[in-house]
Amino acid sequence: MKGYRTIKYTLFIFCYLFWVVSAVLSAVGIYAKIAKEKDVVDTLMLDPALLLIVVGSVMFLITFLGCFGALRNATCLLKTFLGILVTILLLQIAAGVVGYLFTDMVMERTERLMMTAIVRYREDRDLENAIDFIQKKFQCCGVQSYQDWSHNVYFECSDTNPSLEACGVPFSCCVPLQNQTVLNTMCGYGMQQLEERSAGQDVFTIGCLEKIVWWAKNNLLLVAGLTAGLLLLEVCMISLAAAQISRIKKVRQRKKENAARGNSDRKDSYWYPAFADFDDEYN
Repeated sequence: MKGYRTIKYTLFIFCYLFWVVSAVLSAVGIYAKIAKEKDVVDTLMLDPALLLIVVGSVMFLITFLGCFGALRNATCLLKTFLGILVTILLLQIAAGVVGYLFTDMVMERTERLMMTAIVRYREDRDLENAIDFIQKKFQCCGVQSYQDWSHNVYFECSDTNPSLEACGVPFSCCVPLQNQTVLNTMCGYGMQQLEERSAGQDVFTIGCLEKIVWWAKNNLLLVAGLTAGLLLLEVCMISLAAAQISRIKKVRQRKKENAARGNSDRKDSYWYPAFADFDDEYN
């Protein structure tokens, strides 16, 4: 009895925790999407709010199957939950292998995506905040260098650009000053017109792609630990779901055998009570 209850309620607790997290992600994404102005970026990879909604909704559906299936001993839901988790695990492993074998292609796609984000910097407040956070966190500017900001219409360095920020970079590229109490949002004005050595005194000149790759290499143990932890958690939930399905099938088989011997006239039910103790069948 204790063994089955441990499997059942451990799976339920795991799924319930992820279910709550997914609901919070969806709620935050919906709130951010509603709070935005109209006619903003509507691309999944470049809209943080839309990305939260999609990820949260998918997680909510998957964890609901696990929660309800584990609690009600429903093999149909548990099998669906198990199949989805196995598919996700295989896709993650495949993505890791592809990323390792085709590093140059992955880097090229990542650079292209980051450059698109720079082009749309001012079109989405959430995207703008995300880029500013990355540039301040990693002390970088642009994708390959600070000159990449010329691809943005507001920072384009040309004589025909009427923007006050022409030939500049966002304030998040600026080198923070000691004991600075007031944020200078104009610190990046005109920096694209300077040589890298001169501009480097006031703004970060190294691109964010290089800085992020450098950070990942220097924190390889942390990245590997987080990845391994996520995969281990998925494997654990897969094992728990498979174990519960196996126990339910054994109980069904035993009931069929008992019915054939005339020990039980009750028909087998597809749904079991939430607090059924399957270990009693073996006593």
